[in-house]
Amino acid sequence: MIKTELNDGTPVCIRRVRPGDEQRLKDGIAQLSPQSRYLRFFSGMREAPPQVLRALASVDGHDHIAWGALRSDLADTPALGVVHAFRDKDDPDGAEYSVAVVDDYHGRGLARLLTAVLLLDCAREGLAHFTVHILPENRPALSLARSLGAEGVGYDSGVSVLEIDIAEALGALRAESDVPGLAAVFAQFDDAALGAGPTSG
Repeated sequence: MIKTELNDGTPVCIRRVRPGDEQRLKDGIAQLSPQSRYLRFFSGMREAPPQVLRALASVDGHDHIAWGALRSDLADTPALGVVHAFRDKDDPDGAEYSVAVVDDYHGRGLARLLTAVLLLDCAREGLAHFTVHILPENRPALSLARSLGAEGVGYDSGVSVLEIDIAEALGALRAESDVPGLAAVFAQFDDAALGAGPTSG
């Protein structure tokens, strides 16, 4: 578990997603606005189907890596944001990357904190690059991806497809000064990853 804070000082902890988190993920998705759900899932669904929740919570730490953020000063909070990497079966060096943050926490640096943790974990697991699919109207997501050095590699059914080099992205985040919580992520990651057994909360 990594303890850090958002740009406004809100304390958060970032920990690995585990199978018992299905309900917490469901509650977090329910907090997304219809627009945010559409931008994340490319669908107008009101809530994630059970099979989607199972897939999101079925984390093995190698082929599917995922971390979630919670308020560390409040008990029993839903997920504030979650980041996933699904390894590409045809390209074991690459993974599909996605991140979602509930609307009340947009613009507070959480997506960058989560992405930094995911990048560090994926680098440890031998991944070299991410592919990310983003709707052209999702400007914040495109801005985040480009700040990580993403390059467009095409379009798929009207969706922008970008590729992110993991080492380059980590270098960009280490050099960033606008998200003060990043320093704590880099300082704590090794201890959190090595002691990655089940945690409370």
